[in-house]
Amino acid sequence: MASLNSGDLGSRNESRVFESLDELATDLAEYISQLSEISVKERGVFTIALTGGPLISLLGKLCEAPYNKTVDWTKWYVFWADERAVAKNHVDSNYKLTKDEFLSKVSVLNSHIHSINDNVTVDQAATDYEFVIRQLVKVRTLDVSESNDCPKFDLILLSIGSDGHVASLFPGHPALELREDWVTYITNSPVSPPERITFTLPVINSASNVAIVAVGEDKASAVQLSINQGNTDVLSGCSVPARMVQPTEGKLVWFLDKPAASSVLSDQ
Repeated sequence: MASLNSGDLGSRNESRVFESLDELATDLAEYISQLSEISVKERGVFTIALTGGPLISLLGKLCEAPYNKTVDWTKWYVFWADERAVAKNHVDSNYKLTKDEFLSKVSVLNSHIHSINDNVTVDQAATDYEFVIRQLVKVRTLDVSESNDCPKFDLILLSIGSDGHVASLFPGHPALELREDWVTYITNSPVSPPERITFTLPVINSASNVAIVAVGEDKASAVQLSINQGNTDVLSGCSVPARMVQPTEGKLVWFLDKPAASSVLSDQ
């Protein structure tokens, strides 16, 4: 593993580059397990929000020794930072992917797994999901950010698209400007399926820890613009959502394979 210079990212941000996906997955598992242990000791719970896609396959190491025995899975509360507005058994469902490849192999309590309501319209699903989160804030399962009263997840684990999107926050989309909502919905995703729910930027930036995973050469340009450049830089004429992920009180860690980091490495 190599570390990149932080540049203008700030002292609370870190970038890790790995020679192989296996090395990345191994380090990611250790990173998550350590955060889980710290959070359970300090608060009695570990709250994690995931996305879908190739990211989930990289969680496989957590299902193996030693983590399958050492992680206190019963203290985990699992959420999704974004989800497609499809049935839970649909091939496009982030819930289905996560359940099949990860959650079915560990001992997270079913009552601690909070997926969206797939029996309502996408706008109602977003409203319902925010209500669930607000209820868990009330009972102190979820911490609250001191700066903006948003929920403070222990870890939000994201991947980045080749266009620089994170969660379902796409370049130039009005959802990037939302400041009051915790969860919103979109009906015009440039990537199928079009209807999705997503955490807003204030919620993502209120987390204690945010990790962004990028693998593959097709992510290199987006990674370069997100890590090395300022918020005003553009990708295809739009602000880069991943660059807007700047935790207010927490820490950001990038997990990159060498192809995804290639443009950044050439700048060093």
